[in-house]
Amino acid sequence: MLRLAACLGAATAVRLLGPDPAQTPGRHPSGPPPAAGPQAGAPVRPSAYRLRPMTAYTPPRYRPARPPVRRRPFLRMAGTGRSMVLTFDDGPDPRYTPDILRTLRSYDVRAMFFVCGEMAAENRDLLREMAEDGHVVGNHTWSHPLVTRLSPAGIRAELGRTSDIVERTVGRAPDWYRAPYGAWNRRSFEIGAELGMEPLGWTVDTLDWREPGTGFIVRRVRAGAGPGVVVLSHDAGGDRRQSVEALRTYLPELLDRGYRLTVPGTAPRG
Repeated sequence: MLRLAACLGAATAVRLLGPDPAQTPGRHPSGPPPAAGPQAGAPVRPSAYRLRPMTAYTPPRYRPARPPVRRRPFLRMAGTGRSMVLTFDDGPDPRYTPDILRTLRSYDVRAMFFVCGEMAAENRDLLREMAEDGHVVGNHTWSHPLVTRLSPAGIRAELGRTSDIVERTVGRAPDWYRAPYGAWNRRSFEIGAELGMEPLGWTVDTLDWREPGTGFIVRRVRAGAGPGVVVLSHDAGGDRRQSVEALRTYLPELLDRGYRLTVPGTAPRG
């Protein structure tokens, strides 16, 4: 009996001193990540707290459940009341992104930035600034290719490398991704879900990538404004001075009209 009690005590001690699998950092490439969920007494790091809205906060030791594989991207945000979402693609670009960030900050507005990995790798300070201001950093592939022409390995590399650079820089991998040119296919939906991301398209295209003039861009936003609308603009990929100036005009107008410019917390599930 004494020998049996000693063995049981030693086994218990090994379990108490061994590593907690829930606290093991890093990705889980060989299987699905552990389900998210609160735990009493989990530490709260201030830097991690700033990277996500309160409604989406989860202690950093947990990863969200893998999303389902979609057949089409989300084009608008449902159930958001009189809210809209502003999104900016292709950056960060040191010529234009700082002006956009300053304008958003001056009105205390959050937006989504779908970044290209090659731009993010060269401008990590801007990536950190986005996260610190409470903006959502999304995945827009590494080099902005036409995804429908890539092999599955190519899609995985484009999305995976970008998620990695975002996570290493701001401490959290993207929850959302957007296909360049809005060109999606089944493989991109599958691989995006494997990487823990939901696909987001847009409701209103400002067509700022054509450089149609500041007034034209403003009119597109005015005409398309509405509850749940997702607005597509750009902070890189060309001369974006018109996009910067247009934001300074339509942003206060939208706020005066009673719209709340917001961002999603975590990607929807189900």
